Amino acid sequence: MNIRVVIVDDEPLARLAVKLRLVGRSGFELVGEFGDGNSAHEGIAALRPDLAFVDVEMPGKTGIEVLSALPPGQRPMAILLTAYDNFALQAFDLAALDYLLKPVDDERLDEALDRAQQAFPYRCQGRAAAPATSPVRSFSVRVGARTVLVPVADVERIEADGDYATLHANGKTWLVRERLHNLAMQLDPRQFHRVHRSTIVRLDMIAELRALTNRDALLRLRDGSVLRASRTYMPALAEALHHLNKKSA
Repeated sequence: MNIRVVIVDDEPLARLAVKLRLVGRSGFELVGEFGDGNSAHEGIAALRPDLAFVDVEMPGKTGIEVLSALPPGQRPMAILLTAYDNFALQAFDLAALDYLLKPVDDERLDEALDRAQQAFPYRCQGRAAAPATSPVRSFSVRVGARTVLVPVADVERIEADGDYATLHANGKTWLVRERLHNLAMQLDPRQFHRVHRSTIVRLDMIAELRALTNRDALLRLRDGSVLRASRTYMPALAEALHHLNKKSA
């Protein structure tokens, strides 16, 4: 199931840049674009997209005003775009998935799209909450001349290590030659979440979440490990934990 996307920006070149980058990503479908806040408000209400790239400062309604004016049930997941860095508080209050400074580089945009795909099963309205593709059940790890299969169900967290990633499973660590971004796309977002640009955690391993003053958070896992969760991942993580708790209640 594709994530339906709209782009809201008064600069045609900025809209084009996002469109060109979306072309290279599977699982996303552009359904509309708007050049001002007033038409964006009407268009989002009519199209009911899943995800909106929204420029913060535009003629008429600002991007913040557009999102704030929408009822929560009609408000899409949002990735805010701006040339300034003083809108982080408003972005957090709107539960925006990410807050990207222009010009946006490819890596940061990819991270934001990853978060959208992770959050989509919980945010889609009136649709079946299922991953776009079947998640993997095990990872193949080379150990000398042997190949070891590590079940995904045993993996507790995954940490980036350059072009490699380290799997933590049942007290052991396994090095796989795959970037964290690629691994995130292979995992079930209802079970695993990226909490930092360098860390993926299995949701049921989180024992405690403690908010920090800069809107990051500290996560204590059931094995005693303490990790830092970046504020840009917190809205999607909080929603995933909420749904996990409802399911287990």
